[in-house]
Amino acid sequence: MPYADVDELPLSLRRRLPPHAQEIYLAAFNDAWASYAGRPDHEAIAHRVAWAAVKRRYTKTGDRWTPRPPTRRRGADAA
Repeated sequence: MPYADVDELPLSLRRRLPPHAQEIYLAAFNDAWASYAGRPDHEAIAHRVAWAAVKRRYTKTGDRWTPRPPTRRRGADAA
């Protein structure tokens, strides 16, 4: 079941994650839901993908999720 809005996310997620992280979770979950629709375990996969997306941008410190510092991009920006 894809989520239409962050208000539809499970209450435990809404309490635990900051608003921006909720948006990341929502987008990643919905994309994974569609991508893995043919698999019987697609809901579990979608939740794992969504958590991985949140963890790329946020880190858990104690009971709080805080944004990770920006990383430098390689390639054209590197001198």
